[in-house]
Amino acid sequence: MTNPNPHLPPRIFPTAREEARIAATPTANAQTEHPAYALAFQDNDFLLRDDLRPVRFQLELLKAELALSEAGIDAMFVFYGSARIPSPEEAEGVLARAKTPEERAIAERLVAKSRYYDVARELARLASCKDDKGERCFTVCSGGGPSMMEAANRGAFDAGAPSVGLNIVLPFEQVPNPYVTPGLSFQFHYFALRKMHFLMRAKAVAVFPGGFGTFDELFELLTLVQTGKVAPLPILLYGRDFWNTVVNFEALADEGVIARSDLALFHIVETAEEGWAIVKERFGM
Repeated sequence: MTNPNPHLPPRIFPTAREEARIAATPTANAQTEHPAYALAFQDNDFLLRDDLRPVRFQLELLKAELALSEAGIDAMFVFYGSARIPSPEEAEGVLARAKTPEERAIAERLVAKSRYYDVARELARLASCKDDKGERCFTVCSGGGPSMMEAANRGAFDAGAPSVGLNIVLPFEQVPNPYVTPGLSFQFHYFALRKMHFLMRAKAVAVFPGGFGTFDELFELLTLVQTGKVAPLPILLYGRDFWNTVVNFEALADEGVIARSDLALFHIVETAEEGWAIVKERFGM
């Protein structure tokens, strides 16, 4: 907050940072050494209580929100997709690690989808363009992990553009890929808050082949648009064979559980150029 009168001190209270520094070196006695004496916002045992879940929700929403706002990011091109599809450079290694015929068959199907790594990378590069005023068209955002997420951040990196990574704490190692802009790399505990940040600034979404997590993100988005909670936006489903195999959208309409018009909420596409053309037409670019 700006000071309306520069001749007056900006504030009369010390900052929380200043108080925290003082509190970090108390006079040692039985009272100050007890956990009860710690400042509430420095007491991890207190902050991690189940009772504090609503506060942690607020903090997890606010931390990324402030950082993205301060970075001037207001239009994101969001990328969803599997963490298991290899890049073309990794394809041979995936095949080599297959030990049984079943593993080999699965590896071959994953490797066949590795071409979408290059598609995601190129789409992200296109989305990181600048308009006539020199402003970024979009800021690429992914889940921050490997595979299709890495491809998205890598495409932005190729264009010399910043990109966002919204990572999640998982029981197995999930580190940010090296192409995420460090100051825009966030880690979440709550899936719900992470998904909210994906969509708060989303202007277009590309969904590549993926599993439960990708389906969760896609169908929540489709539900939000269908119910009017989110304004319509370009939703690109990459991989015609994949989507037509794993989801029978037409059958949902035939069964009457979605409207026939709901099939127009998304576009099934194959190439970066095809998807980018839909986005450009939507926004008159």
